[in-house]
Amino acid sequence: MIRQTFIETVSHYSHDEVLVNSLWSEIEKNYSSKSRHYHNLNHLDFLLQELAEVKSHLLDWDTIIFAIVYHDLIYHALKKNNEEKSAEIASERLDKIGYAKGKINLCVQMIQATSKHSLSTYQDINFFTDADLAILGKDESTYRKYTAGVRKEYSVYPDIIYRPGRRQVLQHFLEMEKIFKTQPFFDKYEKQARNNLQIEMLQLK
Repeated sequence: MIRQTFIETVSHYSHDEVLVNSLWSEIEKNYSSKSRHYHNLNHLDFLLQELAEVKSHLLDWDTIIFAIVYHDLIYHALKKNNEEKSAEIASERLDKIGYAKGKINLCVQMIQATSKHSLSTYQDINFFTDADLAILGKDESTYRKYTAGVRKEYSVYPDIIYRPGRRQVLQHFLEMEKIFKTQPFFDKYEKQARNNLQIEMLQLK
């Protein structure tokens, strides 16, 4: 799903089939890494589906598509600059297809915003970060599969290190006035997300 959408979107700006295919090949290779148990191509499809449902609220759909495919292009459990590195590559690749500088900057902002998921003054960014967090508000079974996938991605860390770090992440979200910044996502996921996070917090003790 995301492959076809990405290629169609890139084709609006470049008719170089070799370039378009190489861009997708890079994306597919990175997200298909054996170390990816949650932040993989399924995650991109998930984001696309969530954002397609609120497309009428979005101002810049093409930039949303590019942010989806590049936001986790770089994902190393041992690194803390994944968003920054992913944003840098997104900027370089989008420049190659002649994407407008202002739109590239917006895409970079969207990707970087997934680091802390703070409230933005630009609504498209809020919708994007909300979609990135939508998994938190899914049913308990889906949420458990998500947490299991994340744990596998951080398997290099023993529980004595992983559990406190994970609790810190969960606490960050629980202390937010609103986890979801847009009304559609808030109405749909806020209550269940807080329930899921609190249950996981107890399980991590």
